[in-house]
Amino acid sequence: MSRIHFLAGLLALSLAVGCKAQTASSGAQDAVLNRRIEVMVRSQFSIPPEVSVALGKRTSSQISGYDTLPITLSQGSTKKVIDFLISTDNTKLARLETFDLAKDPVFNIDIAGRPIRGNPDAKVTVINFDDLECPFCARMHSSLFPSTLDRYKDKVRFVYKDDPLTELHPWAMHAAVDANCLAAQSPQVYWNFVDYVHGHGQEVNGEDRNVIKSFAALDRIARDEGALAKLDTARLNACLAKQDETQVRASAKEAEALGVDGTPALFIDGERINGALPAEQVWLVIDRALRADGIEPPPPATPEPPAGKGQ
Repeated sequence: MSRIHFLAGLLALSLAVGCKAQTASSGAQDAVLNRRIEVMVRSQFSIPPEVSVALGKRTSSQISGYDTLPITLSQGSTKKVIDFLISTDNTKLARLETFDLAKDPVFNIDIAGRPIRGNPDAKVTVINFDDLECPFCARMHSSLFPSTLDRYKDKVRFVYKDDPLTELHPWAMHAAVDANCLAAQSPQVYWNFVDYVHGHGQEVNGEDRNVIKSFAALDRIARDEGALAKLDTARLNACLAKQDETQVRASAKEAEALGVDGTPALFIDGERINGALPAEQVWLVIDRALRADGIEPPPPATPEPPAGKGQ
């Protein structure tokens, strides 16, 4: 069944059926009302034509002036019952949805063992689900580093999680595995590798876009970074050769559970940003998170005077 997204809170939907309450005996009016409810639910929540909508029996609710109206969505053997609210005068349909603030997954993203950039003890955390072959991720990366890091300094920490879109990017998985091989020995070398790959995607692609050559280029870059940092060469080579995707796939599965369907996807203390937005828009969210933690954000950058207008 296709996803059905409901707006948070109470979403009142006018049925415009008049002011008179209907009685159980008015069968024709009941049929008209039921049809309007079905059409309204289908249109507001983009329910596919193949999904059946069945109205259940109204019962009293805890909200004054409204009854509970269960509506069953079904397709084949799959069924889902959703409780709506309908006003006792039959003029409003509403949906009340509750959210578990204690268990919301956006506040519980697993960053254990991930390389951290910035102050490890910073109160605000920027988590980015990243794809090393994604050009939009490269754009976001260049926005975060150095400008965003320079702006917030020790007030924010940055963590990357893997979400390679392998159906679009054939070497993204290999790049993520290589990055994690470096992270196992040095968080700083991990970031060096990520910086380089995001800044040299065309080099990895190559002129003929041969994926085997791209794999070899990624391994060469990883070995070069490892050699510069004097990492354990034998250990690194064994990890690169093994290409264990377990850790990357677990991260991608977590991204899916969070509803991430594209990269980059940032979570700033739980608040989500989709896509490669300009730095200034990202800063608005970071500033909001800092203020929530009682920290005053840096002042806005002072624009440079136009050329030729100096004193």
